[in-house]
Amino acid sequence: MEDSQVLVHAEDSQALVHAEDSRALVHAEDSRALVNAEDTQALVQAEDNQVLVQVEDGDVLVEGDEDQILLEPEKDPVPREQFLFIGQEFTNVDTCRSAIKDMAVALHFQLRVVKSDRSRFIAKCNTEGCPWRVHVAKCHGVPTFTVRTLQGEHTCEGVQDLHHQQATVNWVARSVEARLRDNPQIKPKEILQDIRDQHGVAVSYMQAWRGKERSMAAVHGTLEDGYRLLPAYCDQIGKTNPGSVAVYKGAGPENSFQRLFVSFHASIYGFLNACRPLLEIDKADLKGKYLGTLLCASAVDADHMMFPVAFGVVDSESDENWMWFISELRKMLGVNTDKMPVFTIISERQPQVVEAVEVNFPTAFHGFCLRYVSENFREEFKSPKLLNLFWSAVYALTTAEFDSKVKDMMQVQDVMPWFQNFPPNLWAVAYFEGIRYGHFSLAITEILYNWALECHELPIVQTVEYIRHQLTCWFTERQNLALSLNSVLVPSAEKLISESISDSRCYQVLRANKVEFEIVSSERTNIVDTQTRFCSCRRWQIYGIPCAHAAAALLSCGEDPRLYAHDCFSVMKYRETYSQRIYPIPDRIHWSNSSSGPRGLYKSDMILRPPKIRRPPGRPKMKILKMESLKRPKRIVQCGRCHLLGHSQKKCSLRS
Repeated sequence: MEDSQVLVHAEDSQALVHAEDSRALVHAEDSRALVNAEDTQALVQAEDNQVLVQVEDGDVLVEGDEDQILLEPEKDPVPREQFLFIGQEFTNVDTCRSAIKDMAVALHFQLRVVKSDRSRFIAKCNTEGCPWRVHVAKCHGVPTFTVRTLQGEHTCEGVQDLHHQQATVNWVARSVEARLRDNPQIKPKEILQDIRDQHGVAVSYMQAWRGKERSMAAVHGTLEDGYRLLPAYCDQIGKTNPGSVAVYKGAGPENSFQRLFVSFHASIYGFLNACRPLLEIDKADLKGKYLGTLLCASAVDADHMMFPVAFGVVDSESDENWMWFISELRKMLGVNTDKMPVFTIISERQPQVVEAVEVNFPTAFHGFCLRYVSENFREEFKSPKLLNLFWSAVYALTTAEFDSKVKDMMQVQDVMPWFQNFPPNLWAVAYFEGIRYGHFSLAITEILYNWALECHELPIVQTVEYIRHQLTCWFTERQNLALSLNSVLVPSAEKLISESISDSRCYQVLRANKVEFEIVSSERTNIVDTQTRFCSCRRWQIYGIPCAHAAAALLSCGEDPRLYAHDCFSVMKYRETYSQRIYPIPDRIHWSNSSSGPRGLYKSDMILRPPKIRRPPGRPKMKILKMESLKRPKRIVQCGRCHLLGHSQKKCSLRS
């Protein structure tokens, strides 16, 4: 319909109303008028038998005497692309078959194929006596197919239940392909429910599962293709991101996948030039067809956000694989720096990790994740009071304070056998020789868990691509954030400095010489050395940010405490952390085939095959990581009068 025409149906007659400004005044004897405009319909009813109809972008605006009503056009229950017409063309016979079968499902009639080959496709309605029939044939000299004859009217009632013969596994795969691109984690139960809601067809759980598998293979490729393409993909990482490391290793006579190590140059540069010398090492199990383990070594940026430096995938968590991953990490860092910095490494207490760190980073300070240590302590001792004393001992800043807490624990129960198994120098703040900068538990665990959850059904190349894409997004977001900051330190460090300055006002400062100060308070006296950045409370050394005592000393001599924080907390270092880019990997059709055979298949001696380890049959056991376990348990109150737990002395029922 043109912009200035409105087709009006009233009773049994039709009238074409022309209006210069796309407006038409419609009169109807029975106060009802059906207005058609460009495939839209609106049923209009007016009390005074007179309605002003205006069509705007497919909507119908109805104007009465006092108000206006915008009527949404009615939508056809079946999209128009589901209808056939003579002369309609298809690119090939497979497209033709799929389109006609999709139409049969949409229109709810059973289809029977009479003839189907590479030159023609003939089908009719499966109901006896129904005249519907279509004949599609190949056009002469061109690859397209055209609808030659069509009897498009059905006299049958169609399918009366929810089951449909054309709702096959391939049809399910085509139906869910678009959604799988956005959400690869969609479950078969969700697929069959969506198909029932959208198409009015019931499919079985197995059909939904198989349809998802075929659609995943069509969208992302098969898992086997992922291993086959991995050598070329690693080569592309080196070409598009110079200075990056991407190495893999196969094992056995069939060259089955065993190990993969990836580190982008942007991550290497940011860690060695701007991040604090701290690494977290952890793993997450993959639950896909070929299982495997995702390994990661992550740093921490200036604003306490995770900064993955390197990650890898191995066929299983073994001593050899951990040793290989950490040795590749050492080689990567050694190549990119003249002097290897002294690291602090945090991990769980796994023997294979401990050994690998000792061999490859003998000078590093290796500490254990407090979550792992506290869980072991909780399992050994069931006492809530002991657990609270344990956490107080963990965060004690001085050895004297730590020993005092241990004595309190010994009065409740003998904990020395446990301390012999878990030496305090591996987890206690007071005795740990390295610098953790306030990081005592593995923060990379949650990120690894999410990566494993999102990627466990993807091929290995798509898994690495998913991680690369997320790293790229983080780099872009945090780079923009860093450029927007005008302060000396990042926001989290600025907050800590402000708290220290606020707390410093209650201290008395006595200056011994140019750099040494005595800070006096009602509780204790602390010694501060601004030149060596030392405070006897040890908070400045442990966290890298001036404590309240240091702030008092610096302010007394006109110095800005912000300038005495560790360089890794500065906005300048934060910008440098994300100054490099992670470049995209081109589509595989643009990869060089210099080392490949016909159709992009690599030569037999270079083909990387899937690992031998496969997921066992049956439903796997699910172990869900509860983030509550990462937090310090709530403190339990103990009464000072009756010494019972659960209430304070103020609320104690025992009167003195």
